Amino acid sequence: MPRISSFYGIVIGMYFYDHEPRHFHAQYAEHHAVIAIDDGAVLVGELPSRALKLVSEWASLHRAELEADWSRVRDGGTPEPIDPLP
Repeated sequence: MPRISSFYGIVIGMYFYDHEPRHFHAQYAEHHAVIAIDDGAVLVGELPSRALKLVSEWASLHRAELEADWSRVRDGGTPEPIDPLP
């Protein structure tokens, strides 16, 4: 899974040729969640509440970049890195 960002111990990535709906993966320690790009809903898994808040904040700041990366990986391309939270 290509890593597109990481911050505060959270790793964000996307798989090549992944299934709909548009989403990304967030890993924090032993926790993993699949997060919808469109509305930030947790589709699968869970994260601790603080980590989920950070991921939600990051995703709302970078929604357009996430959408562009989703298009790239769906076509078999490599996603571009996205800036972490400061």
